[in-house]
Amino acid sequence: MANTNAVPDNLKIGFLGAGRMAQALSKGFSSSGMVSPERMVASDIDTAILEFMAKSGVRTTSSNIDVVSSSDVIVIAVKPHIVSVALKEVASISAGKLFVSIAAGITIETMEQLLPEACRVIRVMPNTPALVQCGASVCSAGSRSTPEDSALVTALFSSIGICESLPESYLDAVTGLSGSGPAYGFMAIEALADGAVKMGLPRALAQKFAAQTLMGAAKMVLETDTHPGVLKDAVCSPGGTTIAAVHALEAGGFRAALISAVEAATNKSKSLSGKH
Repeated sequence: MANTNAVPDNLKIGFLGAGRMAQALSKGFSSSGMVSPERMVASDIDTAILEFMAKSGVRTTSSNIDVVSSSDVIVIAVKPHIVSVALKEVASISAGKLFVSIAAGITIETMEQLLPEACRVIRVMPNTPALVQCGASVCSAGSRSTPEDSALVTALFSSIGICESLPESYLDAVTGLSGSGPAYGFMAIEALADGAVKMGLPRALAQKFAAQTLMGAAKMVLETDTHPGVLKDAVCSPGGTTIAAVHALEAGGFRAALISAVEAATNKSKSLSGKH
């Protein structure tokens, strides 16, 4: 549950970059009632992206300096290779500001070196289900950030899902799991629906039931606090349909493929910061 007392009523949030993640976060903050659209602003070089963002009521601009000067909290939502360029551009007007970076692989130390000493940095790895207030985020405080900063960021991201505070050393693995993870889930839903279509179900119904089934399975894990292997075993009746399906998944390397996916994404995150 988000601590709404940690978020000032007049808080202004700016986004450097207005891509999918910025769109998901702004929509999530707005839908949760935490920050209204008119108190958010986003910059980007892509006019089409800005036009799309503006439809939600968020003010848009082509100026990063405008975003920083008019915001209390600045979310760094540009691509990792653009972070240094963007921060150097706004450094001279950044004193006293709180920067929240969602850029994969860019370390807190790197960002603190690019900004004035009076700036504070907190690094967060969220994911796109923030759009529907079902996000999974991990935040790591920088050396200059305050307990109040951490409480504010945790409250913001808890309003759009779950948020945990962890050491920065965990963030590459978090990127590989929950940051990239929605894509794995979407692929699973698509594949399950394809299987059902192959066996005769209409496409729309197959997709709806595949998505609901995965959502239900995830909810059971979270709400029962039971190991997923135990829940899986409970579905597998002796000689039944589910154990036959599990055998087919094992033969196809299902679990190994997911493990490799998390590993690949984690290593890519590490490579962005030169750690791998």
